[in-house]
Amino acid sequence: MTVRIATVQAEATPGDLKANLSETVRWIDLAAEQHADVIVFPEAFTTGYDEAAFAGPLPPADDTNWLAPVQRAVDRAGVVAILNTALDRRDRRTLTDIIVIPRRAPLVAYDKQHLYDSERAVFAAGDGGFSFVVNDLRLALSVCYDANFPEHAAAASAAGADVYVNSGAYFPGGADRRDLHYAARALDNGMYVVFSGLVGAPHDFIGGSAVFDPSGRRIAAVDGVEGLAVADLDRDEITRTRAHQRMWADRRDDLGPQRTLDHRTRDAAARK
Repeated sequence: MTVRIATVQAEATPGDLKANLSETVRWIDLAAEQHADVIVFPEAFTTGYDEAAFAGPLPPADDTNWLAPVQRAVDRAGVVAILNTALDRRDRRTLTDIIVIPRRAPLVAYDKQHLYDSERAVFAAGDGGFSFVVNDLRLALSVCYDANFPEHAAAASAAGADVYVNSGAYFPGGADRRDLHYAARALDNGMYVVFSGLVGAPHDFIGGSAVFDPSGRRIAAVDGVEGLAVADLDRDEITRTRAHQRMWADRRDDLGPQRTLDHRTRDAAARK
């Protein structure tokens, strides 16, 4: 079985929920034109990744009627949308993936587990992973900084994930480590990695939206400022890759005690 996935690279309007939902609908329609099964949006796309927006009123978790335009779009297009948003949960705020599925109620699915220092002042971290199945492929969710931690993707893989989906917002200067993280998560676990990144305001976000195959090779990417990267994710490719790249199966949880040695050369003091 295959899943055709579209990953968005776009600019959000800080603090303008209505405008960002309108853009969400437009991207869903564009993905449908390319016969996508799933579309992935960047981190905090509904609010913009913006400190002032995070401090103000946020969409509520307990009433998803605000997603009605998106629900109508996916119903019409037959596309599953993975939409990341800053969310008001009454007792806390989270950076959350919501899955919008045709003809089903939106599902508040996954809260970002790894928060930067600046985010910890506003948001609460999630306490568990989440995955769901489309066309017999299991997609695991993550948000930006989550992917910096190999154990996060490894836990998803151990739970049966075939695809690691990440919504992010990278600042200028982060391109090299961004691409390294996503390629490594794919190679380490023999699974596809799909990244959707913000561009533009308010922090000159640098995008990088791409799809990596189970060997860590970039197979689709957005050229330019905004656009869609579209790729077909194939279970047979996962099976072939995992048959000869065995890190996912040969990983050891217990590596025993660490032995150490301390040696200093004669010239070390002189070089200080």
